Amino acid sequence: MEKILLHQCCGPCSIYPITILEDKFEITGYFYNPNIHPVLELYTRLENVIKVNNFYNVKSIYNDEYGLRDFFKFKDVEKEKRCSYCYAIRLKNTAKFASENGFRYYTSSLLYSKYQNHAQIRDLGENFGKEFNVEFYYYDFREGWKDGIRISKEMNIYRQQYCGCIFSEEERYMTQLSRKIRTTYNSL
Repeated sequence: MEKILLHQCCGPCSIYPITILEDKFEITGYFYNPNIHPVLELYTRLENVIKVNNFYNVKSIYNDEYGLRDFFKFKDVEKEKRCSYCYAIRLKNTAKFASENGFRYYTSSLLYSKYQNHAQIRDLGENFGKEFNVEFYYYDFREGWKDGIRISKEMNIYRQQYCGCIFSEEERYMTQLSRKIRTTYNSL
């Protein structure tokens, strides 16, 4: 069976891809997400990736590099550009690791999320695959969106509420928090 390196952004997004890949490949999970902030969030996600991997008997490799300072050196916080940066650093690192460690293929659990830019992930994945002589395996895992959610809840896997960087956390919560604060303040 061919070996594939599965970049894992989090536990919930890894479940469905593992169920699809396990019949075709010997899977090794690779956790590399220096974009996730704060650091406790990074480690909570790592713990839950390990839970998922243990359940499915997938080998876990993790790179616990915390990229807060590097992330803030990247000055463009516009969503499209910052997401592209995050995809690129993770896919490039994964392709490089796959190439250096004898994997013929690599892919990413980012392809499970309906919130991610699949065309961009695919293009970056294929380009880094060529650069590092490892094939990017594209599969549209979004078809299993509901199954992955259901299974992650059944497994009691931590389900984060934002993509990962501090700006995505702000986008996720700021509007509702502002509304809540205004409501509370006005009722005093």
